[in-house]
Amino acid sequence: MTALDDRPTAEIGRDRRRKEDQRLITGRTRWTDNIQLPGMLHLAMVRSPFAHARIVSIDTSAAKQATNVVAVITGQEVAEEQGALPNAWPITPDQVAPAHPPIAVDRATFAGEIVAVVAARSAAEARDAAELVDVEYEELPAALDLKDAAAATPENGGVIAHPDLGTNKSALWVFDSAAAGTGGDVEAAIAKARTDGIVLEREYRQQRLIPAFMEPRSCVVDPTGEQITMWSATQIPHILRFLLAAVTGVSESKIRVIAPDVGGGFGGKLQSTPEEFIVFLLARRLGKPVKYTETRSESLVSAHHGRDQWQKLTLAAERDGTVTGFKVELLADLGAYVALVGGGVPVLGAFMFNAIYKFPAYHFACQTVLTNKTWTDAYRGAGRPEATFGIERIMDELAAEVGVDPLQIRQKNWITHEEFPFTTVAGLTYDSGNYEAATARAREMFGYDELRAEQAARRESGDPVQLGIGVSTFTEMCGLAPSRVLGTLDYGAGGWEAASVRMLPTGKVEVVTGASPHGQGHETAFSQIVADRLGVPFEDVEVLHGDTQVSVKGLDTYGSRSLVVGGEAVVRAADKVIEKAKVIAAHLLEASEGDIEFSAGRFAVRGTDQGVGIAEVALATFAAHNLPDGVEPSLDSDAVYDPVNFSFPHGTHLCAMEVDTETGELTMRKYVACDDIGNVINPLIVSGQVHGGLVQGIAQALWEEAVYDESGTLVSGSFVDYLLPTAADTISFDIDHTTTPATSNTLGTKGVGEAGTIASTPAVVNAVVDAVRHLGVNDVQMPCTPERVWKAIQGGDPATRGAAMPHFGDADGAQGNQEEPGAQSTEGAAQ
Repeated sequence: MTALDDRPTAEIGRDRRRKEDQRLITGRTRWTDNIQLPGMLHLAMVRSPFAHARIVSIDTSAAKQATNVVAVITGQEVAEEQGALPNAWPITPDQVAPAHPPIAVDRATFAGEIVAVVAARSAAEARDAAELVDVEYEELPAALDLKDAAAATPENGGVIAHPDLGTNKSALWVFDSAAAGTGGDVEAAIAKARTDGIVLEREYRQQRLIPAFMEPRSCVVDPTGEQITMWSATQIPHILRFLLAAVTGVSESKIRVIAPDVGGGFGGKLQSTPEEFIVFLLARRLGKPVKYTETRSESLVSAHHGRDQWQKLTLAAERDGTVTGFKVELLADLGAYVALVGGGVPVLGAFMFNAIYKFPAYHFACQTVLTNKTWTDAYRGAGRPEATFGIERIMDELAAEVGVDPLQIRQKNWITHEEFPFTTVAGLTYDSGNYEAATARAREMFGYDELRAEQAARRESGDPVQLGIGVSTFTEMCGLAPSRVLGTLDYGAGGWEAASVRMLPTGKVEVVTGASPHGQGHETAFSQIVADRLGVPFEDVEVLHGDTQVSVKGLDTYGSRSLVVGGEAVVRAADKVIEKAKVIAAHLLEASEGDIEFSAGRFAVRGTDQGVGIAEVALATFAAHNLPDGVEPSLDSDAVYDPVNFSFPHGTHLCAMEVDTETGELTMRKYVACDDIGNVINPLIVSGQVHGGLVQGIAQALWEEAVYDESGTLVSGSFVDYLLPTAADTISFDIDHTTTPATSNTLGTKGVGEAGTIASTPAVVNAVVDAVRHLGVNDVQMPCTPERVWKAIQGGDPATRGAAMPHFGDADGAQGNQEEPGAQSTEGAAQ
């Protein structure tokens, strides 16, 4: 295989406008909801208004009599045939997981759960008829508060989300460095630090978020052909096809799944949804094409949510700030059901809480908990933003405790560039990185020293508007892929990716990828890679994707894996094309294969001016008039790539926030991001990914939160109350990158899709806290609204201090050792 640095490059590293954009911005797209089929029926869902209720009866008679209604279906009617939604990641052998029927049968377990379905000849008629379905409910107590749900038992009278299970605790997943042989005993490290060092105990809240993708979920199923064809606004057409076959018993060969243009996902479409299974079921039952497109309100209340954790962190350090141990205890809210990979999302954070730091000892315990709220699953970053937030917040606390600059405490503890590859206390091996270079560049761009001087002057003058500087030095595990690693974690699938490269007789190239884009720019980036690899014009490369009939193998798009895994598969397929063409080129040039060199799309005989272009070889191969004996007349090549390791992008983000101490008003002054994502294929795409990620992470820090009332109703169920930022709410960000190529793939790439979201949230919150730390504030619960900031300054908001969270590190998750509310700091008695 030819290394990237050994090839002349014209496309890789070049700003290219995305091939996809012209049709996207001119409305020549094909969203799932645009699909119209002859005789197609439309569905409307009847959803429970209660968080927890017994379904006493459902009267569908009035709905069935409504205009153009074809069918009304309840869960009882299809209980035997609808199956249950799959959970692909049982994180422990004893995980407690309730069955998740697409249509509730006898009990609704969250507000928004489907209890009946109406099929009619138009969407409007279906919605009108759905309002005529009369459901009698017996409302039941709902488990809503995460901590209360974790502590609840039948014996103590606590509310159980699924009473038949007898517990709200789904699974306890534990990693311990001493037990794993990757580090020391964290309890010993903490005990020693209590005597002659520093112990910090903090509790942080990761609020519940909603992915809020642009295009609502939509699904169309046509059962009338030789195959059952599903169009779905999904991130995972290949996985969805497998899950449909596994649950329904229909052969995979009889199911075709197409993800047409998909308007964003952010993990929110990394799911097999009740609606997809219902559309599939009713299309087969009725023998007609069926469509369902959710409303925005339905999307917010019933599409899966993200985050929702309490984090209890204990950090041990020497008096000079050298870290010696880190203990992480999580409560993670699953919602009403264990989603496709929902139980595993917080577990991904286990490998990232140690971040870029050299912890000698580490312990991680995550208790997943069932509640009567919308189920949770992956949301941009999936476990890694939560981990980065926790470690970067407490590293700032350590700096404050020691009395040094936050950058200084990080430099004292991070892995230096000379130490790579480095095996962490969590057991992963980081292959490359240079935290010093990224931090130095970010500091220079930010004007760090000047802003610190301004901050000091404002403190000295008693300015009511104080300046805070936030730091986030992060890394993440990208390219969710190594199948053997996923197997050790009991993940239900592999992580490989497939690609095919076809040389057409005209010299044009078709690339077929198993990655399935929803806004990332796959068609452009993969075209650049193949254009460079094969030496053909960028415009002559077409990328096909998102259709299981066209791309028969694939594991789709999530976890920043498309380029580092899917792109590498494309490279390997292209290299096979070159090797095949080389044999034919040598024959055409009447030369030894060993004397043939390939460069910039041309095969040449070494030391001569004799040569032939790859397009000419493609045509000669198609004609097959003059091929070597035994050589097939085809250059088309396939490759499946399964990495042996993740990739590890990193970066330093710096944020300056102004806080009005009299009103709590927040103003972002400056934001700088310097990321190291390895070699860059298309800087323009990278900039878009970073900017978009930054806004999402900043939004968690300042604006977004899914809020339920005391009855379990989502009160932030529209964009009036769920605050998504617009361009008017943000500033222009200053971004740059340093480069240490990944060693785990030929391209040297690391992944960028989630970097901005992972790094920005702690940078912003650290800046807010830094602005008012001198006023006695060491935390503001997200989102940091002006009201919460003002109350924190006044010392009157419990949300700024947190509440006690129980220990749950024993095997059965028993509660005990309750602590008083509040963040604590303990220095050694000798001090």
